[in-house]
Amino acid sequence: MAASLFAPLDKKAALLAFLIGLVAILGALASQVFGGLVPCELCLEQRMSYYWGLPLLAVILLTWNRLPLTVWYTAMAVVTAIFIWGAYMGAYHAGVEWGFWPGPTACTGVGEMVSFDAMSNLNAAHVVGCDVVQFRLFGISMAGYNALASLAMVGLLALSIFAQYRRQAR
Repeated sequence: MAASLFAPLDKKAALLAFLIGLVAILGALASQVFGGLVPCELCLEQRMSYYWGLPLLAVILLTWNRLPLTVWYTAMAVVTAIFIWGAYMGAYHAGVEWGFWPGPTACTGVGEMVSFDAMSNLNAAHVVGCDVVQFRLFGISMAGYNALASLAMVGLLALSIFAQYRRQAR
């Protein structure tokens, strides 16, 4: 009976993780395009986990019953590791925003001066520091929400792996 509880859970958990990731990256892109928020260097770095992890997870979902188990486990482990890194980046960026630790000197205003080539376009450029919060909802910045979304995805992917393991162990 316990194994039957996990049978439909493996794919549903992975699909839910994919949907959370898709909403997160589309929300970030919409806030930039339609909301006028300018992403900093750490914001752009955080998006990399979605750009790499979501397509791989989509391939896994589309080939769910056709992948050999070793390939499936390896791919799921890679996707989970990508979003663990994404959760770390989101938490790191949120910590920079709260002033818990210093951010990279390139995006917190402590780095080198702007080059002469960049000076010619200085009026057109809009650079946002990584320690500047442009948007908060319920006291949490977008970096914080990214960390939470990535953590939720990691949990769901781990649940999917565990459920698949339990189903195969029957």
